[in-house]
Amino acid sequence: MSTRKNRSFGWITLGFVGGILVSLGIAAAAQKAEPLPLKSLQQFANVYGAIKSSYVEPVADQVLIDDAIKGLFADLDPHSVYLDEEAYKQMQDITRGGFGGLGIEIGTQDGMPKVIAPIEDTPAARAGILTGDVITQIDGEPTKGMSLNDAVKKMRGEPGTAINLTIERAGSAKPLKFHIVREMIKTRSVRGKMLANNVAYVRISQFQDRTTADLVKMLGSLAKKQAPKGLILDLRNDPGGLLDGAIGVVSAFVEPGKLVVSTKGRIPSSNEEFYARPLDGSHGLDGTRLPTWTRTVPMVVLVNVGSASASEIVAGALQDYKRAQIIGNRTFGKGSVQSVLQLSKDTGIKLTTARYYTPSGRSIQNTGVEPDHIVDDSAAGNLFRMQREVDLQHHLANQAAAQAASEDDDEGDFVQGEIKMFEFGGADDWQLQQGVNALLGRPVLKSDPALVRQAKAEAATGGDGQKAAQPSAKPAAATKPASAEKKTLNNGGQAVERYRVTPEGLIKVP
Repeated sequence: MSTRKNRSFGWITLGFVGGILVSLGIAAAAQKAEPLPLKSLQQFANVYGAIKSSYVEPVADQVLIDDAIKGLFADLDPHSVYLDEEAYKQMQDITRGGFGGLGIEIGTQDGMPKVIAPIEDTPAARAGILTGDVITQIDGEPTKGMSLNDAVKKMRGEPGTAINLTIERAGSAKPLKFHIVREMIKTRSVRGKMLANNVAYVRISQFQDRTTADLVKMLGSLAKKQAPKGLILDLRNDPGGLLDGAIGVVSAFVEPGKLVVSTKGRIPSSNEEFYARPLDGSHGLDGTRLPTWTRTVPMVVLVNVGSASASEIVAGALQDYKRAQIIGNRTFGKGSVQSVLQLSKDTGIKLTTARYYTPSGRSIQNTGVEPDHIVDDSAAGNLFRMQREVDLQHHLANQAAAQAASEDDDEGDFVQGEIKMFEFGGADDWQLQQGVNALLGRPVLKSDPALVRQAKAEAATGGDGQKAAQPSAKPAAATKPASAEKKTLNNGGQAVERYRVTPEGLIKVP
């Protein structure tokens, strides 16, 4: 990923949860096939006893057990994790779509939390928090040197409780103070609207319990009098979520009974096929019926590097059936299935148990979904630079295809210098504009050559027509990162790691 420089990204998705909870039958089946190594377990018990009895300071039993369990996952793929009591509860909260907090995406800069973006219609956004704000104090406590996890914990809290933030903002001579009341942050899964030329636009930000029902309602509300001329389904930066949501979304656009996705693993219960179902008022739809036009309307699906897991299931299925044109950038490449096994009332493990395959038998593990039309994030080039699955340590190999090249094969130019963000679905959304063009039979453009040249010129001159102060400095694309876990984006020379505040505390995002 040679283009990543000066901003670190990681990517942790909700995962592809095959049913939300499965029983310990998976573990039992595995044990029947492979007897437990009793001698090695006795050795573990001896080490445990030695630490318990002889370590210089006492260590609680639960701490030792938790740490030992976490150690079992150290060399597994990055999506297999131990869920202690707090993580288990947070996982349940996030799949239900709500958590208490301020509603901001944060990162770090110079050892302090930095606002990457306020989430629309949240306390932070309404209070006036802006992208680029640096949080210097939380309730009067300096954040310099505070770990990002600790900052997240301080900003999370029960809805209705207040927090005071001190902000440094570029262009402001004095620190700004904000008094914000926390709310239950509801991640709205489905949004939509009608565009010009009678084109419907629907965005899915995450696959949750209510995604299918909310999608059916949205589709019904968008075109009450007549079928739209075309439909754009936006899955960009959608990290995935629940398998059932992905099946439901595909079911809205293909005939019932068609294969949506299949899974293959080591144990029999991991080998399954999932088919499109009739959305006839059941499945939590509260009597709402799917409009008749949804399975015939011309479609475009927008994807990018942030489209992962369940998003890739939907895009891959619709692409295999030639039901939709896929537009954007190659997706993340997470083609594995995670099952959540409950260990006790309040703990569990999220374990990778299978790979999934599109209807044609494709595995997208590491390779991702290749769009039918490669289109840059913006008219001036690509913006979103992050790790893909293939760049994560201990990632699963793709058994059915060659490994995707890391990032040297990235399509198109990347914007250098200052990043001008846009709103998905907004008037300046370049990929959306090209999706409309595809539906209306117009040419689909990868980028605007004039704007690409202009962006390069501005980056070379520092944006003011003068030669950059350090012309010898290499651009982001010129230096390869030291490791797969340090991918960066040019942001004026300052390293910024991006995260989203969620019930899990901290999720790295683009």
